[in-house]
Amino acid sequence: MLDLGSGSGRDCFMLSKLVGPRGRVIGVDMTDEQLELSRKYIDYHMKKFGLQHPNVDFIKGYIENLKDAKLEDNSFDVIISNCVINLSPNKKAVLAEAYRVLQDGGEMFFSDMYINKTLSEELKKNKMLWGEGIGGALLWEDLEQIAKEIGFCCPRLVTSRYITLNKELEDIISDYKLVSATFRLFKLPKDAVKEKCRVIYKGGVTGCESEIQFDANFTFKVGESVEVDGELGGILKNSRFTEHFSFSSLENSTGSEKNIIRDPFQFADCSKAGISGSCCEPKARA
Repeated sequence: MLDLGSGSGRDCFMLSKLVGPRGRVIGVDMTDEQLELSRKYIDYHMKKFGLQHPNVDFIKGYIENLKDAKLEDNSFDVIISNCVINLSPNKKAVLAEAYRVLQDGGEMFFSDMYINKTLSEELKKNKMLWGEGIGGALLWEDLEQIAKEIGFCCPRLVTSRYITLNKELEDIISDYKLVSATFRLFKLPKDAVKEKCRVIYKGGVTGCESEIQFDANFTFKVGESVEVDGELGGILKNSRFTEHFSFSSLENSTGSEKNIIRDPFQFADCSKAGISGSCCEPKARA
C-alpha cells in the first residue's frame, strides 16, 4: 500500500497493522520534518503490533513524480491519500503517477476537497485560499475527466459532506461551496469486460462479515442478489474483491436503472436534508 502525502505517518501505521507481516506500506512526503517525525516511531509501532520486522517505510518525494522516489510500475495494490491532492498544482500528474504504480485491479482510495464552480483568477491568486487548500480545489467533473483520460474507471463516490468555513474565509469566497469527498478509482486490465450483471456478496472481507458498503450507491449483504452497472461489474470481477462475490448474467433483469449518484454536492445535499435510501452516508469500508 502507498500513502501519498503521508505527513506524520499516522495513516501508514494504521495500514501497517492491517497488512500484517506479509504486507508492505510506503509513505511518500516532501517535507523533511514530517519524514523525521514519522520515522521516529517505526520501531514503537512494530513492537506494539507484534511484528518481527518493520513493514512500513517513509520516502522523500513529490507525489507528481514518484519515479524520482524510485517507485516502480505496477508495484502497489492500494493507494490512499488524505486531503493532499488539492494542494498539488499538477493534479493530472499525481493521478497519472498513481495509475502507473498501481497493479491491474488496484485501487486509489482518497479524500479531497472539491468546489462547485471555477474560482475567479483573482481568488486563485489569494495566498490564504491556497494555504487552506481552497485555491487548488477541483471541480468534481474535472476529476472525472482527468481520471478517464489517464485510464481509470469512472470515479466511484463513497461519501461527502459540506465544509464549514470561518467568517473570514466565507467573506472571501462569497457564494462558492466546498465539500470534502471520498472517491474510489480503479485501474482495470485493458481487456477487462464491463457489463451489467448480478452479484452476490459471499462475505469474507474482514470487518464486513454480514455486509459491505462499497460506495454511496451500493451496499452488498451476504447472500443477496444485486444488479450492478457494467463498470462496477468490471471492478468487482477484476480487483481484490472478485473472490468475495459470485456473478451471474442479467437474464432475469428487472429492467429498471438504478440512479447512480456521482456528484458529491448532490450527495451532501441529501445527507444534510436527512434523505434516506441511496443518499444516506455510508461507512466507507473495505
